[in-house]
Amino acid sequence: MVDLTSIEIMPEVLKLLPKEVAANLSALPLSIEGETVVIALPEKYEPRVVHDLTFFLGKKIRVETYPPDVIAQALEHWYQVSGVDIQRKNSDVAAAHEIVSLRDEEIGKKVEFTTDGSIVALVNRMITEAIQMKASDIHVEPYERQLRIRYRLDGVLHEVMQPPIEKAKPLISRLKIMADLDIAEKRRPQDGRIRVKQSVGGGERVIDIRVSTLPTDFGEKVVLRILDKSQLQLDLTKLGFEPSDLKTFQRIVHIPYGMILVTGPTGSGKTTTLYAALQHINNPSVNITTIEDPIEYNLLGINQTHVRADIGLTFAASLRSILRQDPNVIMVGEIRDAETAEIAIRAALTGHLVFSTLHTNDAPSAITRLIDMGVEPFLVASSVKMILAQRLLRKLCKKCRTPYAPTPEEQEEAHLTQKDASHTFFKSKGCSSCNQLGYKGRTAVYELLPLQNGLSELIAKGASLPTGQVGASAIRTKAEEYGLVTLREAALKKALRGETSLEEVIRETAN
Repeated sequence: MVDLTSIEIMPEVLKLLPKEVAANLSALPLSIEGETVVIALPEKYEPRVVHDLTFFLGKKIRVETYPPDVIAQALEHWYQVSGVDIQRKNSDVAAAHEIVSLRDEEIGKKVEFTTDGSIVALVNRMITEAIQMKASDIHVEPYERQLRIRYRLDGVLHEVMQPPIEKAKPLISRLKIMADLDIAEKRRPQDGRIRVKQSVGGGERVIDIRVSTLPTDFGEKVVLRILDKSQLQLDLTKLGFEPSDLKTFQRIVHIPYGMILVTGPTGSGKTTTLYAALQHINNPSVNITTIEDPIEYNLLGINQTHVRADIGLTFAASLRSILRQDPNVIMVGEIRDAETAEIAIRAALTGHLVFSTLHTNDAPSAITRLIDMGVEPFLVASSVKMILAQRLLRKLCKKCRTPYAPTPEEQEEAHLTQKDASHTFFKSKGCSSCNQLGYKGRTAVYELLPLQNGLSELIAKGASLPTGQVGASAIRTKAEEYGLVTLREAALKKALRGETSLEEVIRETAN
């Protein structure tokens, strides 16, 4: 009979796994061998446990199996005598990134009596680790027999832990208290905001977190959007533009009036591109005002307005008021309806530079979308100066990427030419630097469509056609005559340079 209580386990090894995580997974860290952690697991363990541990630790795992009662006894022994708990009070790393809820500071000690101490610690660790891993969102999802927590890293969701289902209600209540939401209201969706203070390198910074709750069959699902201003990239030269596209973009954003549209699905980085463009032209001689739903980041020197549909402050109503505020530049968060589209178009025609977004798959489709909303083709042709479609691609981890030859199936799916297929492509196997994911960070790819004379004439002539407009395919054909680089072509350039994988190109762009 093996006795894991009599072997030597170093304190720094035990600190790798908090007590509650170790107990939940029945996992005991035994030692560290280079980039590998040796973990004791019970016999007939579930495969997902190794996946969870690999992701949680960011290292390779070597498993040693023992009878379940031996593991249970060892966990109780080692975590009791070591003093290591879920709060990791003795961990210098955790202490350097400790977070404090600003709402807790406002209401003093009341929160400590409304939720169990271990729940407060669990929430703090969850948020801290998500910030450290540069996650954009945290998903807290209760099911019938399990509670699942996932982080969105570089646009892809990854499951990181499964706390006991008994923790679901108090954990969600704790998040709602931090967001100043009604904890008794469980039948309706609610939206709120958490502000946390994080200690970093002897200083402090405040991070905003948007909170959204949604009633489900087994409780409330909570999604936390982390708005970490330190991760906001406002330098146009670092967003991923090709040099020629960057030069064109910078030239057009300095025009005195007209409309510039950014298109793409949710989460494709449209707001970041718009913020970077506004920051590029921001100076004391320019009056810049935005209408957003919601305001994601506060920008110095820019007047930002929040949409409040419940009191009638819609995009259209806000836009009318802003036009009486002597603006030079206006950003409309999104054109959602005909009224907003018409007011924005007319503002662009009367001496204002207007930035906005649309949900379309590519740049030419933005033209037909505006016309479908009821905007006259000649107004679109004369007001819209540039359309930018974009996507975000995950960047390969530079430390573990390796060259490989694409399979015939990948070549066919990506529609590679014989010349492109002969190039060296890369993929990553995963390492501790990228949390075993193979990717680290994201870069944008763009389809830039300036509306030159020929295109504007083609759009304006659409009014005389039986359909009342020119189709997106005709606009695309004309744009390609002027040298339009599609999203797929832009993405392939990055894959050929080894910045991303061919798999990512196929996943994010259409041919």
